[in-house]
Amino acid sequence: MNNTTTIHIYTESTPNPNSMKFVFNMELLPEGMSFDYTQPADGLTKEKNSPLAVALFGFDFVSRVFITNNFITLTKTESVAWEDELFGIKTYLKKYFEEKRPVFSLPEATIADDQSSDTPAIKQIKQALDEYVRPAVESDGGAITFHSFDEASGQVKVLLQGSCSGCPSSTMTLKQGIEALLTRMVPGVKEVVAEGV
Repeated sequence: MNNTTTIHIYTESTPNPNSMKFVFNMELLPEGMSFDYTQPADGLTKEKNSPLAVALFGFDFVSRVFITNNFITLTKTESVAWEDELFGIKTYLKKYFEEKRPVFSLPEATIADDQSSDTPAIKQIKQALDEYVRPAVESDGGAITFHSFDEASGQVKVLLQGSCSGCPSSTMTLKQGIEALLTRMVPGVKEVVAEGV
């Protein structure tokens, strides 16, 4: 008898109509980590090498792959409907994990996030994002991660990943939610903007 765990996958729609969240009954990455892929070549880089991400781009309607703790968010092209593709994707993912194929081929250094050089303000920003923003955004199939903080201008830059990237409501969430939270909680923060959107 081989020691196998039954793989369970369920889907959740997200505020972005082109993104679907595939939730697993197992951990894909340590809590708080995530990787966003906008093209198959991203999955071949040393920093975020993922055979799974590359394989998912093999479905010609997949335009973005986001992998985090216990879910994957896929973003599709406009030309297909989710109801036509969900069964095939879920079947593929279930088989992929039952065969114990790798999600990542990462060097160990990538897994550790070095925060030793963070200023007190950056530590506060990251803590606020982790405690108040990350749980809500992850429930919608995305992630918003810290990019940089310019202490002179008070501008925080964040990266929108998963279903947040290209989501019609992400600008409102960014300004009315995250910016309002950070300007109240962290002295010196005046503005929050999305990087690379």
